[in-house]
Amino acid sequence: MKTAFLFSGQGAQYAGMGKELFEQEEIVRETFAEASEVLGYDMAELCFTENEQLNQTEYTQPAILTVSVAFWRLLKAKGFQAEAVAGLSLGEYTALVASGALDFQTAVALVAKRGSYMTNAAPKGTGKMVAVMNAPIDVIESACEEASALGIVSPANYNTPQQIVIGGEVAAVDQAMELLKENGVKRMIPLNVSGPFHTALLKPAADQLKTALEEITFDEMQISVISNTTAKVMAQDEIKTLLERQVMSPVRFYESVDTLKELGIERVIEIGPGKVLSGFIKKIDKTLVMSRVEDSKTLSETEALLS
Repeated sequence: MKTAFLFSGQGAQYAGMGKELFEQEEIVRETFAEASEVLGYDMAELCFTENEQLNQTEYTQPAILTVSVAFWRLLKAKGFQAEAVAGLSLGEYTALVASGALDFQTAVALVAKRGSYMTNAAPKGTGKMVAVMNAPIDVIESACEEASALGIVSPANYNTPQQIVIGGEVAAVDQAMELLKENGVKRMIPLNVSGPFHTALLKPAADQLKTALEEITFDEMQISVISNTTAKVMAQDEIKTLLERQVMSPVRFYESVDTLKELGIERVIEIGPGKVLSGFIKKIDKTLVMSRVEDSKTLSETEALLS
């Protein structure tokens, strides 16, 4: 049975993430130590204690990457591998590490910069994001198009066919919500995020990321990585361009799952904090066998499934 590993994105973080397996597994502790050395602060303290920094994008992103890579390394050390990988936004960087394209130390330094660029491009309060539930995609897209007369607003995450996140400038997003209400859309949930990610407001971050990426060499990918931006298998020569575009382009998650299925994937393992992606998978395709790795209980369940 072909397996894909899926990696958590921003928003999955919580105080204490990774602590149990950190205490039990040397390879997890080594991964945290590597991150601490590269970044110059204590990654275990950031992830395990109650603090404000964990929810600040420039810290959130390297923290989630560290936890996810630590859990992936643990699976790898036990002899488990995937035929394909994908991640949700930030999780795409973990997917590239798992593919062999990027070493962890380079990745953790890069996502710390990415988080900082994203914060500066859209400071808190400059925009908003709203999850639109159970509405036809064409209705959502046309509401955004009409509301964009007031400013930037567009779909930011195609999570499941029943959940599309829109984002942009506050006035334009509010107008899109009004238009959606007029079209009979009943459920819209404002998200507690630090900025309108994956919209044109992030263009300054994309420009800075392009410069940072010029200094990085990506090794040959050993397994297929599905791009958030195209929902297709990434080509080696497209990695930098796709990562640059990804910050300000919508995340096409459910189409990425369709691509995994086209590759013959029948089983998906969510790796990292939380179970957001497991929830999405249940909504997208119930035929996929699903498991996750977040603590010792889910690790042993996943081992049993993969053995």
